[in-house]
Amino acid sequence: MSALELREVVKHYRSAGETVHAVDGISLEIGPGELTALYGPSGSGKSTLLLLAAGLLQPDRGTVSFDGRDLAAMSSRESAAYRLRDVGFVFQAFHLMPGASALDNALIKLPVLGYTVGEAREKAAPWLRRVGMGERLGHRPEQLSMGECQRIAIARALVGEPHMVLADEPTGNLDSARTREILGLLRDICHERNIPMLLVTHDPEAIAFVDRTLTLRDGHLLDGADAELTRVPA
Repeated sequence: MSALELREVVKHYRSAGETVHAVDGISLEIGPGELTALYGPSGSGKSTLLLLAAGLLQPDRGTVSFDGRDLAAMSSRESAAYRLRDVGFVFQAFHLMPGASALDNALIKLPVLGYTVGEAREKAAPWLRRVGMGERLGHRPEQLSMGECQRIAIARALVGEPHMVLADEPTGNLDSARTREILGLLRDICHERNIPMLLVTHDPEAIAFVDRTLTLRDGHLLDGADAELTRVPA
């Protein structure tokens, strides 16, 4: 079964003449059907770790692997196929196409995966309904709230039935009721499809919905009493 594994992963940046230790020797494994939250304040290394898992960044040291495949050893074509077929990515900034309907935004990956336009529409519509956008299939992003745009982005990540979901603050633009609904949906999908899911968040409410919480601070994973030090007030 598919699993995400990081072993002694290091990723540093140079900024204003200083070295930023974004990820500093992290090891972790997320198994099938496990919804894991990366929790911590802004700047703790959460998003960098997520980009490493997506193969959008390469580690300076250590290995990132999925289903036993070292992401750094993949060719550019293999890496693109990994993100297309294996990974459903929920971006914090949505990255929706202006002028295109919610339905067309949700199905964007499917023609590349071999679906006809008609098949893609039939496949995408139920996912939009499942995230509460069934009455907005024809609406464009500029006609929708930020929360509604976020729900389209989540449907887009799930519609291709990926083998892993990576979500960067997927509830950051939702109200409390919709946050609980979306977190419950992500948990159900993770468990139903038995896929690993990694959720970046600084929302304490998310912790109640996940199977495991990993707390980050200054590029390090914390545990025990130290992990509580990064809790962000609600």
